[in-house]
Order: sequence, then structure tokens, then C-alpha cells
Amino acid sequence: MKTRLLILTMVLLFSGLFKAEAQTVESKYGLDSVQTILNASLYIEMVKQGNYKEALTGWRYVYKNAPAYQKSTYINGVKIMEGLYRATKNEKYIDTLMMVYDNRIKYFGTDRKYNTGWILGRKGGDLFQYKEKDIASVKEAYDIMKKSIKIQGLKSEAKVIANTMEAAKVLVQNNQIEAEEIIDNYLLFMDMGKKQMDIENDAAKKDNINNARLNVEQIFFAAGVADCETLSKIFTPKFHANHDDMVLIDKILRMLNRQECEDGALYAEVAERKYTLDPTADAAHNLARMFIKKKEFDKSKGYLVKSIELEKDADIKADLHFKLANILLMQGQFSDAKSNALKAARFRANWGAPYLLIGKAYAAYSKDYGTTPLEKQSVYWVAVDKFLKAKAIDPECSGEARELINTYSKYFPRKEEAFFEGIKEGDTYKVGAWINESTKARLTE
Repeated sequence: MKTRLLILTMVLLFSGLFKAEAQTVESKYGLDSVQTILNASLYIEMVKQGNYKEALTGWRYVYKNAPAYQKSTYINGVKIMEGLYRATKNEKYIDTLMMVYDNRIKYFGTDRKYNTGWILGRKGGDLFQYKEKDIASVKEAYDIMKKSIKIQGLKSEAKVIANTMEAAKVLVQNNQIEAEEIIDNYLLFMDMGKKQMDIENDAAKKDNINNARLNVEQIFFAAGVADCETLSKIFTPKFHANHDDMVLIDKILRMLNRQECEDGALYAEVAERKYTLDPTADAAHNLARMFIKKKEFDKSKGYLVKSIELEKDADIKADLHFKLANILLMQGQFSDAKSNALKAARFRANWGAPYLLIGKAYAAYSKDYGTTPLEKQSVYWVAVDKFLKAKAIDPECSGEARELINTYSKYFPRKEEAFFEGIKEGDTYKVGAWINESTKARLTE
């Protein structure tokens, strides 16, 4: 009661400031500024106390008579309608909640930060949350959120993107949208998340964006359209009907690559068609992926080399050289494996994986190097040198590097063997052939 009297006194003191204005022309205060300010003050106090039922009358007056008065009318309107719905489960409050969002767009939709796109995201999210069992409402919510994302672009909230994906899952499972639509959403949202992470400097925000991408991926898999067989059923007839459509071809390949479906018949058809229509680095890489998955490594090497020749992006070239190095290592072509691993490392700074690969190549070659046991075992010195370098420059490689160091250090030459060769601990030692590196002697008991 004391609060109400205090508010009333303050309103009466300042009402004269607005009286003339209220009598001449309707302003943001409505036709009666005194009543607008009084009701706003009273209902805001009730909202602060969580008394939404008591707040409703004053809020309704301001909402109806002075809709342009304050943005907080709509912020508090959301709180009131949600609070009353939770208390009563009466869906009339959800209907009013939707109107609150619509009026906020009408009167405050040009707000610099919380603009129409942002408001639509919240509106669609609330409709989906409160009417998730009503398919018609889910579809309406989905359309609202899609419009929000179109307006907001990279400024879209992670929650809105997740809600949109969740709504799409419900709709595709109830045959309300085509499977291709949720695939399009998945590709769009994953790309948006990557771009958001690329431009974001705050570590905590980067984590939030990454978690959102993981959430989108999880929802997509749960939708039941992500397995290779289903993707093939969706896209095979579309591709056969439009086999020159590069937009469709790229979409199919991106989706099949993401789901590691490179060994299927559809992938072979689409990848080969793309290479025929547009023999780019990406097209060659797709064919290389296909042959790697099929374990036809000689064919894959040719397309990797072609892709490397055509590719302009340094980071992608690093990956291509590394893939080629792995195949060469597996085939026992150690010198060529080393050469490509070094090129990969040059294209991407502080990347430890190429040095792990070189160390493995050295270790695998040890049995063919030299004639004496010490010469063969000396190769483990240079192998461990590479593992140490990988560990030093790349924290992501440190675990594997430690394991490899521990494994191959056990095979270092023994002091007794080294003594007869005139080699002491710490001596500089040259390993020749294609390895061609100097190292420090390390001996075991």
C-alpha cells in the first residue's frame, strides 16, 4: 500500500509536465499521460515482485493506450504472459504473447540491436517451446525463426538456430517438410557457425558457438536422414533429373563428404560428373576421397596430385599434401612421404602431424638402412627427433608424440655396441641416404 501511495504522489507531482501535451495531441504517452505513467509505475512494481496477476491490469492499460510509450512494455509483457501461462496453462496467454511480439516489432522493430529479426527469433522460439505438440504451431514457429535467421544472418542467436533445427526435425518426422530441407538447414547452420567462430575473438563465446554447432549436428542425426542409404535415396533421383546442376552437385558432395559416404555409387556418379563439368581442385579432391575410401590408392594419388596443382588455398594444400604423404608412407615410399609431409608443414605453421609422419617413415625405414645393428638403430634417433619437434610445436600432437618417443627410445643403440663403433653419448652422428640428417647419440644400458 505504501508503494502505491508513493508512486501516486510522484505521478501527480510530474503530471503537469505532460498535461498540455496530452490535451492537444496523442504522443507516446497516449491521450492521458497521467494514467499511462501511473499504470506503468504500478505494474512494473508488481512484475518486480513476480506478481503477474496483479500486474496484468496496469500493463494492459499501457499496452492498449500507449503502445509506443516504452520498450519495457513488451519486455515485461513477455514476462507477464509467460508467468500467467505457467500458472494456469491457459493458452490464451500464449496467443497474447504472440501479439506482444508483433506489437514490439511495430513500435520498436528498428531498435539497433534488438531489431525485427531478433524479436522474430524470440517469438518463434517461444511459440515452439509452448506449443511443441501442435504440429501446425511448430510449422508456424519454424517459419518465423527461418525468417529471423534470414534477417539476422551471422548475428543469429545460437538458441534460435538450435530451436529452428529442432523444429525442422519434428516437421520432417511428421512429413511436413521434405528431408532435403533439413539437410539444407544443417549445411547452412554449420557454415554459419564456422564463420561466427572465425570472426569471434572471445574464447568463451567461441565455445558457445562450437557447442551450438555440436547441438545442430546432434539434432540432425536424430532426425533420421543422415545415414548414407537415406541420403542416396533422397539425392539419386534428383541428380539423375538434374545431372548438370552444379548447385545440386555441390550440395550432394558436401553432404556425402560430411557423412563419409564416399564409397557409394551415388558419390562416384556425382564426383565424376563434377570433374567432367568443372575439373577444379575440389572436383579432383572429391575423386581422390572416393578412391581412398575404396582403397584404390594408386588412383587416389593421381587425383591428389592434380588437386594440389590446381589448389590456391594454402591451408587446403597442406591437407592435400598430408593425405598424399600418408598414402605414400603406407605404400613404403618413405622419401616421397617425407617430401610431401614437409610441404604440408610449410603450408601450415606449427602443425605437428607432418613431423609425426616423418618420424614414422624414418622408423619404418630403419631395417633397410646401413649394415650394422648400430647403423639401423641410429635411425631411431632421428625418428625421435621428429616426434620431439611435433610435441614442441603442437599441443594437439603431444599425447601421440609422447607415446612414440617412449616406444622408439627403447630401441636406441646400447652403450656396448656404440663403444665398439667409437661412439659416445652426445656425439654428433649423421644418418645418410634420403634421410640425410645429423643428430645426437643417445645410448641405452
